[in-house]
Amino acid sequence: MLRSFYLNRIAYYTALTASALFVGSYFIPVIFSVGLVLLSFLAIITLIDSILLYSKNRGIDAFRLTTNRFSNGDENKVSIELENEYGFKIRCKIIDELPFQFQNRKWIRTEFLDAGAQVIVNYFLQPLTRGEYGFGNINVFVSSPLRLVTRRYSFDQKETVKVYPSYIQMRRYQLLATANRLQEAGVKRLRKLGHSMEFEQIKEYVIGDDYRTINWKATARHSNLMVNNFIDERSQQIYCIINKGRIMKMPFDGMTLLDYAVNASLVLSNIALMRQDKAGLITFAENIDAFLPADKKPGQLNILIETLYKQETNFLEPDFEKLFSVIRNSITQRSLLILFTNFESTESLQRELASLKRIAHYHLLMVVFFENTELKKLTEAKADSIEDIYIKTIAEKYTLEKRLMVKELRKAGIVAVLTTPQNLTINSINKYLELKNRQSI
Repeated sequence: MLRSFYLNRIAYYTALTASALFVGSYFIPVIFSVGLVLLSFLAIITLIDSILLYSKNRGIDAFRLTTNRFSNGDENKVSIELENEYGFKIRCKIIDELPFQFQNRKWIRTEFLDAGAQVIVNYFLQPLTRGEYGFGNINVFVSSPLRLVTRRYSFDQKETVKVYPSYIQMRRYQLLATANRLQEAGVKRLRKLGHSMEFEQIKEYVIGDDYRTINWKATARHSNLMVNNFIDERSQQIYCIINKGRIMKMPFDGMTLLDYAVNASLVLSNIALMRQDKAGLITFAENIDAFLPADKKPGQLNILIETLYKQETNFLEPDFEKLFSVIRNSITQRSLLILFTNFESTESLQRELASLKRIAHYHLLMVVFFENTELKKLTEAKADSIEDIYIKTIAEKYTLEKRLMVKELRKAGIVAVLTTPQNLTINSINKYLELKNRQSI
């Protein structure tokens, strides 16, 4: 009881007033009795208030409602359900012990509950790193209508929630793709060039069919015009390759470039699987960390999620030569390789360009790297001093280098995508769909 018993401020203020009256009674004796009455009244009301709050062994119940996994970089809903078992209205202060990753020690909510009432307190958490997040207890501080005493309840609601790559973003794009509304998310509508040569069936000619697809042998057998029906080419191999070197640990809006690449890889792999392509994954730094062969079996997406969940950087330099060796020996069929990496200078690109050219000789290689948004802000800022002019000039130099890197990659026959981190997913999907429509794979 002593650990859960607290006096509210009004009790301390009342006791302080009585103390002031006692001190003043040395000069004005008549106010001594007033102070004594006030102190006695405080003691009686405090006792009554304590009896009200401690008359029940468990006057309130609380538990937390959450999923067993969170989506990285997205708002995840958490609910706390409270039930008042007292016979009177109470005031509750709720303190949920959040995972230490959020660094939030001031989380508090205040609710008023009538007798026998229930209330659900909803709030949202946005994790910025993958991993395990541990919730602690739920502490509820209850006051009666007298407001002199507070009783603390502590509910053991310890649980661990795993933060996975952004499956909320993945589901959003999946729903838009299913409803053919990807344009709402920024995915471009691309004109289909020509038609695929993947045969599906022979069917009877109807008005509007392309007469160039008439199958004359089948027409002779059936005495009716028959045409060949083609569908989009499927079962093409799509590999997302993620560089886990130290350069990918650069932060942007609280998340690292590696986490942006992981989220984009998950969404892109899901879109590829929906289009009946085979999705695979390679992660590398100084060594090849994960290699998941491209497939479209039912459990492929879950394997991708679990594999991406574990990816972390060791802050070492990536080995593109080793990457080429693995790709050459393990991927025998021509595939679309989407490499998520970053280059901050022309020199860093030149060091790896030879390996990238060798990869592009056997596969269709798409290199996705990041635009430095901080440099963009500097180039757009107004220069008011010589120092500002110097900083702006240097920023424009590095911004120009990024554009030159794109030209250098395209000159080598490599598809290059320069994007900001927040537009990474959209730009990657657009380029993938564009390459599919052009039948470049």
